[in-house]
Amino acid sequence: MAGHDHSHGGAACEGASQTGPGNSSTAGRSGGHAHGGHAHGGHGGHVHAPKNFGPAFAIGIVLNTGFVVVEAAYGYLSNSMSLVADAGHNLSDVLGLAAAWIAAILVRRQASARFTYGYRGSSILAALFNAVFLLIAMGAVIWETLVRLVHPEPVVGTIVMVVAAIGILVNGVTAWLFASGAKGDINIRGAFLHMMADAAVSAGVVVAGLVIQLTGLAWLDPAVSLAIAGLVVWATWGLLRDSVAMSLDAVPPEISPEAVTGFLRDRPGVIDLHDLHIWPMSTTSVALTVHLVIAEDHPGNGFLAETAEGLRTRFGIGHATLQIEAAGGPACRLAEACAA
Repeated sequence: MAGHDHSHGGAACEGASQTGPGNSSTAGRSGGHAHGGHAHGGHGGHVHAPKNFGPAFAIGIVLNTGFVVVEAAYGYLSNSMSLVADAGHNLSDVLGLAAAWIAAILVRRQASARFTYGYRGSSILAALFNAVFLLIAMGAVIWETLVRLVHPEPVVGTIVMVVAAIGILVNGVTAWLFASGAKGDINIRGAFLHMMADAAVSAGVVVAGLVIQLTGLAWLDPAVSLAIAGLVVWATWGLLRDSVAMSLDAVPPEISPEAVTGFLRDRPGVIDLHDLHIWPMSTTSVALTVHLVIAEDHPGNGFLAETAEGLRTRFGIGHATLQIEAAGGPACRLAEACAA
């Protein structure tokens, strides 16, 4: 959310307060450290709401729900575990699309007195839900597939091919619905890539059905099913790892804390910094807080605005809170805690 910055006076460590430059300061110190103020970067005067993908989610959910029913039914009728595995995967896609849709709606809601960041974190919870549910579903499919490998059953290859071909069409159309937002929103990009991957998996099932029809090798069906499940688990593990890390407020992997520290230290007048925190507020927005120790008096709003803009353009950190501390004053309790 790029835009202007807000410089706040009256921000102090341990009870001290000081207004911005040129104004009188009020002492309220209780063994603390006066701060020249703090700034919130990235509060845009022109905030653009994310594109509404509600219709795309609705169409995708309806298409995939219908296909899951058809695929699961014909999978059992034809004794095809590859179809059943793909149906289980597509069911998780339906739930994933629903969770992502709910999260997209919540992310657009305004902040409140209790939820001061709004509901941005709901997108992280949706990603975590998708990962856990998908791993559970694939575990069940793998178990059944191993049983079929030991005791293979005849498979109707033609049915497998036709149903999987329908899956290519359904997943391809759903992916196309999200294609326009795939570059600007990681959630939409995830939905797009997931649907494209599903189309590729369905193509693999078509190939398996063709080979079974030509050779009569029934064991190829559970083998393909196992390969599909393994691929899904491998892809989902990364989603689980990333969503858990985001839930624990880990620094996003694309941001280097060392690079951010170097950028802040190179700002004019900064002689030290401490209490640096970088964390994801959602799957698309990142926040930062830091205490900057300045050699002279409050550097002014221009310094704060330029620093916040640099964090946004160089690192993608759109919500920066900068706390200014004057060098030579009493040590900040948080600085002492960081050094301990």
